[in-house]
Amino acid sequence: MKPIQVGLLGLGTVGSGTYEVLKRNQAEIQRRLGRPVVISMVADLDTAKAQALVGPDCQVVADAKQVIANPEIDIVIELIGGYGIALELVMSAIEAGKHVVTANKALLAVHGNAIFAAAQRQGVMVGYEAAVAGGIPIIKSLREGLSANRIEWLAGIINGTTNFILTEMREKGLSFDVALKEAQALGYAEADPTFDIQGIDAAHKVSIMSAIAFGIPMPFAKAYIEGITQLQAEDIEFAKQLGYRIKLLGISKKTAHGIELRVHPSLVSEKSLIANVEGAMNAVMVKADAVGTTLYYGKGAGGEPTASAVIADLVDIARLSTADAACRVPYLAYQPAAIQDLPVLAIDDVETCHYLRLGVADQAGVLANVTGVLAECGISIDAMLQQPAAHGLDQTELIILTHVAQERVMNAAIQKIQQLPTVLKPVIRIRKEDLS
Repeated sequence: MKPIQVGLLGLGTVGSGTYEVLKRNQAEIQRRLGRPVVISMVADLDTAKAQALVGPDCQVVADAKQVIANPEIDIVIELIGGYGIALELVMSAIEAGKHVVTANKALLAVHGNAIFAAAQRQGVMVGYEAAVAGGIPIIKSLREGLSANRIEWLAGIINGTTNFILTEMREKGLSFDVALKEAQALGYAEADPTFDIQGIDAAHKVSIMSAIAFGIPMPFAKAYIEGITQLQAEDIEFAKQLGYRIKLLGISKKTAHGIELRVHPSLVSEKSLIANVEGAMNAVMVKADAVGTTLYYGKGAGGEPTASAVIADLVDIARLSTADAACRVPYLAYQPAAIQDLPVLAIDDVETCHYLRLGVADQAGVLANVTGVLAECGISIDAMLQQPAAHGLDQTELIILTHVAQERVMNAAIQKIQQLPTVLKPVIRIRKEDLS
């Protein structure tokens, strides 16, 4: 049977991994699919290096548009990244009637609505399993495996760089800056780590998952995003003393008032499975009405783990390419006409528990004043930890865990607490999530 002809745009870490895995496992893939899948054309600016990698049987060009223009190419894999030329190439491939596979979470989070609309018009498929959590098949699980369920919420550690940094801070007592430098030295963080440490990368990914889980347009522009740059080693230690670990989570929940979509550091119980996801690993928890809570764990980045997801999309597209477009799995799990533009809640409307750290004067009445403010605002206390004052100092640290409170109410309470004359430092607040 005639092979599926694939054009590959970008031969970096994931691109070369895709080429190698497909070549190495060609026989196994053909047994599953019933026909060969061959990368017959590659576009990369360093043509000499690319040709040396793929050998003489694959055509290498510098201009990606040549790949799209080739009538023999059935599927285009976009692994260039970014919003610019990648968007132009993906849209051109779709307009040319070619199926597309991409690992570009930023592109989909920002331009996914337009990309899927164009693909629907042309009757082509867009595979993007590799865009979220690397080799973990979370997209397929949300789109297909959980299709009998009403999904209630999902929460994930979906950025390996920040999880590595937080693990190093907890296990070694490092400051954020030192842990970041270690991550960069080991290749877990880029020279410019902004997208990772500011939570933007995680927001791209949770936006994609949220759209699939709840049948809404890509909501990235409405996400609340907070990174880990302000986290301090002492908060990680205090959380540990209280039985919690701090993780950067991407969270999306469906409520009676709309969709919560947020990325921020969170305290999670050290007894929970997701709290024990360490280093650069990823994990996603999904709570659904019929199946309950499920957990998906694995490598969230790297050449071959991500290549695994890219090739899985190739196989799916090859299997479904002759099927009627109406019978294929919808791009965002729900039929396009059934996508609902539900409101995304502002962070002020979100309800969650909170960790508060206060630097206070070591004198009588301080605790009563603080708890009095919380009671006045209707916020109840779950647990408390007070550090003994250091020798020779007249101030101490007071740590409070609260029960659920609305964000705007907590903000007002923090403002009132900050005005107390015995509160000597800015109040530190970290949200706490119950993922039971």
